[in-house]
Amino acid sequence: MGFLEKLFGKPTQKENETMSNVKVAIIYYSSTGTNYKMAKWAEEGAKAQGAEVKLVKIPELAPQAAIDSNPAWKAHVEETKDVPEVTLDDLEWADAFIFSVPTRFGNIPGQVKQFLDTTGGLWFNGKLVNKVASAMSSAQNAHGGQEATILALYTTMHHWGTIVASPGYSDPVTFASGGNPYGTSVTVDQDGNMKEDVEEAVKYQAKRTIDIASRIKRGNE
Repeated sequence: MGFLEKLFGKPTQKENETMSNVKVAIIYYSSTGTNYKMAKWAEEGAKAQGAEVKLVKIPELAPQAAIDSNPAWKAHVEETKDVPEVTLDDLEWADAFIFSVPTRFGNIPGQVKQFLDTTGGLWFNGKLVNKVASAMSSAQNAHGGQEATILALYTTMHHWGTIVASPGYSDPVTFASGGNPYGTSVTVDQDGNMKEDVEEAVKYQAKRTIDIASRIKRGNE
């Protein structure tokens, strides 16, 4: 039994029904595939809870020459060419967001920042208030800025009035996957391989995000 079940008890039938009504947008940016894989795990975890899920990517802004110069980057762009790009409508539609983005010098990638900067209209009209958000990240070494990147992303969520659902230490899986309480993070070697096994942590984070979103939906009914 996890910490949430000990604290709140097991979900009732009504609570499970509410979880199945939660709409989740899983929004990722990935150059060579790590955060795409994490987003796919989050999608699996969310669907396992009965949530309605959209998996969408943040548009690539890098010059084609830069993409072509990196075989792994070029291959990933081709692999995911059919994944829909995120729109502002996806944010308005969703009850919850799960972001997965790599770190760039301890901050979010420019592609992600550009998209966030287009949300002013939704923010101004209060369309993002009381939605729920959670985030994940990756870097090439254990102290490469994963935590700082997640916290930087959460800064925008606070401005939106969105409720942050970080995993904390609410389940032992957080310790098993590296111990980041702000969101699941992973270290990636030079060959693109994840050094930690974070699949279950990602799926738990999706479950927790949906749980928090369902509680808020019930409170508004």
